[in-house]
Amino acid sequence: MDDLQYGTRDKRGNWAPHRPAEPAPIWHRPFNAKKVVAWIPEFLWPWNTFHLATSVIWVNLLIPSWQSLASFSLLNYLWLYGLNAAGIFLFYGFFELRYYVQRKQQNRFKYNPKFPSDAPSDVFWFQSQNIDNFTRSFFVVIPLWTVVEIVMLWVYANSWAVWLPWTTNWLYLSFLVLIAPAVHEVYFFFLHRAIHWPPLYKWVHSVHHNSINPSPWSSLSMHPVEGFLYHAEAWLHLLIPSNPVCAYFTLHGAGFGAVNGHLGFETFELTDKVNLDSHSYVHYLHHKYFEVNYGGDGLVPLDKLFGTWHDGSKEADEVMKARFRKKKEKMRGRQEGSKDPASGMPAE
Repeated sequence: MDDLQYGTRDKRGNWAPHRPAEPAPIWHRPFNAKKVVAWIPEFLWPWNTFHLATSVIWVNLLIPSWQSLASFSLLNYLWLYGLNAAGIFLFYGFFELRYYVQRKQQNRFKYNPKFPSDAPSDVFWFQSQNIDNFTRSFFVVIPLWTVVEIVMLWVYANSWAVWLPWTTNWLYLSFLVLIAPAVHEVYFFFLHRAIHWPPLYKWVHSVHHNSINPSPWSSLSMHPVEGFLYHAEAWLHLLIPSNPVCAYFTLHGAGFGAVNGHLGFETFELTDKVNLDSHSYVHYLHHKYFEVNYGGDGLVPLDKLFGTWHDGSKEADEVMKARFRKKKEKMRGRQEGSKDPASGMPAE
């Protein structure tokens, strides 16, 4: 495919789609029913369908018996960790191997034309973004994901959460599954905004933002605090009548779904005739500009509401720059206000 039919490259080789990013059609005004109907298959397939399928497989085939989950067991923990690590290795690893190691697509549809392995940096362990991101994911964050998971299963196994069966509550539980991606965007937005508070950013979130040019292994490369809170969203299901499959859908939407914002490509050429949209552009812009697009890709347009939306257009660039200038002026005013008017020194 010729990616220049679908986007443009600047002088530095950065690719951007022709069409600016926009929130889900359900928020468009005037409301357009045809666009909403056309969008529904994209919402369901393939990403959310994949997360639901893995949730069903985990609950019905792979997790230990509910009797053994009623008490904490190191063997159960190691089994669950192995499942999560193997799943991420295969899922993320497919994109990493094919598009970043083998470079089957070269840099067609790649937002940043450079590959992380070509740019050693001291900010990463062993000066390698790939080694750093892989190590943090598999030996820091996935273990914490598994802590969230085994506690969740322990609560269900002891009947301390309301567990509704699908046979009699399929409509309500289906509703929970359908709104789970929207709940995730709200949860992620406010968690994300919180860890961009300067003290938390410095000590916590900066670990993730070291990967300015993210790749699949960057998805779960986080500080332990962020990695734990990010996956703890699944515990929301323990507070309401729900079902382990629904809880796993939220957990896997966070864990496996983290890759979407870090794939680095707009479109993947799976075969000569089959392509896969990544839904990566909105979060890629967050890694590029830092203080925009704190939520997801617009399923719940909180960034629009709070003035931090960036759709990739030049107009959005100007709005962002104006917001940055206003922020700097405000900070400068505070600094000047803290000085003694007579001496120009900081006031006591």
